[in-house]
Amino acid sequence: MKKKQPEHLSKEAGEWWQKLVAEYDINDDGGRLLLMSAMESFDRLRSCQEAIARDGELVKDRFEQLKPHPLLPAETAARAQMLAALKALNLDVEPLRDRPGNPGRGNAAHAH
Repeated sequence: MKKKQPEHLSKEAGEWWQKLVAEYDINDDGGRLLLMSAMESFDRLRSCQEAIARDGELVKDRFEQLKPHPLLPAETAARAQMLAALKALNLDVEPLRDRPGNPGRGNAAHAH
């Protein structure tokens, strides 16, 4: 029985959900929960990135002094949460160097 992606995910996160479920054969409830956490963190990451791109990395405070955008730490945290969830799934999230072929394929046996 094929379960569909969580409906609350963005279109982009949903596409990643589908790709990762198919490529790594993620069918167990625990794996899907971890994947959902990763994709929720992905959506938060994208949301932070959009706001930072719109407002700039530096914003003015009430005293007109420049300061780092307040969402920069949230962006960093969302990225770390996403990568941690993907790592917990034993997915290769870093590009493999010095290896021939497509690094994304052939690793399904290592996914849980």
